[in-house]
Amino acid sequence: MTDAMYASSITVFKQMLGSLDAILAKAGAHVTEKKIEPAALTQARLFPDMFPLCKQVQIACDFARGVSARLAGAEVPKYEDNEQTFDELRGLIARSLDFIDSFSPAQFVGAAQREIVIRPGTPKERHFTGQAYLLSYGLPQFFFHVTTAYALLRHNGIEIGKRDYMGQY
Repeated sequence: MTDAMYASSITVFKQMLGSLDAILAKAGAHVTEKKIEPAALTQARLFPDMFPLCKQVQIACDFARGVSARLAGAEVPKYEDNEQTFDELRGLIARSLDFIDSFSPAQFVGAAQREIVIRPGTPKERHFTGQAYLLSYGLPQFFFHVTTAYALLRHNGIEIGKRDYMGQY
């Protein structure tokens, strides 16, 4: 039997990062076919004060890796988050998937009660149980950025729909 925290985190991150990779592949093919400058999409925003597509993907990957590591009691990896092209963003997703694939369900035993501290030593320091961290902070943040990336691509004419967003499940 798989640990519930593992199933509620790793399995979800893998599904949604897989779908994000697939829609980025469609976007890359679209710009090539239509002879559009790729940065028109990778730097697209829904409003000027929002992060562009590339940052949305980077943050989604950061949350998938960070939440997984914290719940497993492992070190959170540091990435530069300097990807600008579709290939670089898809490479980031692949590296993130490789990282979260390295965890086993056994590493998540007791994760629901594990104390998670984010932004330690700062005025924004927050303490959570693992379950509260995953359900009320980590997953909502992750889904916000995956959904925003999807919305940016759909808004800019990429032919994707709910099935693309959901990915393989």
